Amino acid sequence: MRTDIGQIVHLADYRPTDFVLERVDLTFELDPTETKVEARLIFHRREGVELSAPLVLDGDELSLSGLLLDQSEVPAGQYTATDKSLTVRDLPASLPFELTITTIINPTANTQLMGLYRTGGIYCTQCEAEGFRRITYFPDRPDVLAPYTVNIIGDKAANPLLLSNGNFLGGAGYGEGRHFAAWFDPHPKPSYLFALVAGDLGVIEDSFVTMSDREVTLKIYVEHGKEARAAYAMDALKRSMKWDEDVFGREYDLDIFMIVAVSDFNMGAMENKGLNVFNDKYVLADPETATDADYANIEAIIAHEYFHNWTGNRITCRDWFQLCLKEGLTVFRDHEFSADQRSRPVKRIAEVRHLKSEQFPEDSGPLAHPVRPTKYREINNFYTTTVYEKGSEVTRMIATLLGRDLFKQGMDLYFERHDGDAATVEDFVACFAEVSGRDLTQFSLWYHQAGTPLVTASCAYDAAARTFTLSLEQMVPATPGQSAKEPVHIPLRLGLISEDGQPMLPGSVEGAEFTKDVLHLVERSQTAVFHDIPSRPVLSLNRSFSAPINLHFDQSAGDLALIARFETDHFARWQALTDLALPILLAGRPRHAQPCTRRLRPGADRGAAGCRRR
Repeated sequence: MRTDIGQIVHLADYRPTDFVLERVDLTFELDPTETKVEARLIFHRREGVELSAPLVLDGDELSLSGLLLDQSEVPAGQYTATDKSLTVRDLPASLPFELTITTIINPTANTQLMGLYRTGGIYCTQCEAEGFRRITYFPDRPDVLAPYTVNIIGDKAANPLLLSNGNFLGGAGYGEGRHFAAWFDPHPKPSYLFALVAGDLGVIEDSFVTMSDREVTLKIYVEHGKEARAAYAMDALKRSMKWDEDVFGREYDLDIFMIVAVSDFNMGAMENKGLNVFNDKYVLADPETATDADYANIEAIIAHEYFHNWTGNRITCRDWFQLCLKEGLTVFRDHEFSADQRSRPVKRIAEVRHLKSEQFPEDSGPLAHPVRPTKYREINNFYTTTVYEKGSEVTRMIATLLGRDLFKQGMDLYFERHDGDAATVEDFVACFAEVSGRDLTQFSLWYHQAGTPLVTASCAYDAAARTFTLSLEQMVPATPGQSAKEPVHIPLRLGLISEDGQPMLPGSVEGAEFTKDVLHLVERSQTAVFHDIPSRPVLSLNRSFSAPINLHFDQSAGDLALIARFETDHFARWQALTDLALPILLAGRPRHAQPCTRRLRPGADRGAAGCRRR
């Protein structure tokens, strides 16, 4: 993506739309080169908006062929239409009004593959982030939510399938050689979640009974001949639905859930409400050729897009600056799902290796940006590992700070309070502050400051006083646009291990908050004193990688070996073994090899998370 074109958008400039969208009715008459789109939109003026305010709708390479206001043609002097926008003036003062917009688009020539396009004989849509404006003139932003009714008319032979979001209302013949299908999505959604698929595809079917005993039809559409290879994806979908009920209490809310998997979809996977669209490499698996990693990727990505039904769809983003609110949170959810389905330690190791190999370099380079940015020129440039993976880690830290029960209460409050809403990071954090009584202002700096904190640790044991002293110092390096950083709230899981491998529990801790096994580093420099420690302990620090930091902590080979042998936290054991092995491997490298610039840290790969969308 180029970053030197277009207007800069600032978070501080956000304001609601002047007009509230109440309802969307869409009719598509599909044609490879001249698809007719009729959009019937019901608006009312927001309270307090001046009567002179016009309605301004987004467009992109659109051609207007008809415009009606309350079923009457709009005079030429009352509107201005370009290929990028439609402005309508002199609108009703108080009552809702109906605007009917007709556009003609060319799906075959749509080589941007945003909006409605046709490839391989299949009509398909991709509307996140700003693709819906390539279909019709619209307030194409995530805080504009409305229920959608969609009617699709197409050639019956070429397009036996006519799919869209929501529940199927019915279909029938529509003149010679054509037919139609009608869909209704009762849940208000933003335009970026709209989907339409038409063409000729094979299908596998199943069903799922929800926690309230509703039967949901499940369908996965694939190219003909590939149906058998979608069996594992269907199994992963059903397990995802059950897990979301059991762990987060989230029940699916429509009568049907569909996945369309085609080889020409260019965005990886997309969570459109009730109609997920995938590139089929994230759905299909042949037992004769698929690897364990292939199965893990399919399982994780199917789960990720399904979990968006609540974290992204039912509760969406107020604006695109809040992208981590759906992506980071949903990555956390799919990580937890995979950990429960497979090996939690192995999954955590893969997550951290991916984070260190992809996100840490981004956080220390010229493209470093906060998890919640404050400006952008092109929103597609912010589908990054910082938003996704570091955003997930920030959610994980909230769970670490609060503990399992309070985190669950905070998530329940978030789902209850913001269902059907377009929310912000502040809305999300406020729910956890309310249920826990904690002031999370300092913790929120994780959303606002770029850069990976460096924590330096040293320790000493006083046998006479039976105290163990841990000294910590944190530093967040300067990043582009942020030269001065404030100390962040870093939750460090730690354990003290005796020389015979037994856990050691302090009688008390002074100098830092210590809850269960979590020490809270909140100052630039902080010293914690652990009392009633009978012998020199070995410290295991940042267990399970509880905070996404770079850690500088000199430990002897003997201490690392003891951690590797006796630690009950398997991630910490793996890290200790890695820190033991790496110097030995480096010492044996060929003379021509370049020295490693990272101290005692492992290599990395993408792990099971894989590529989610972009």
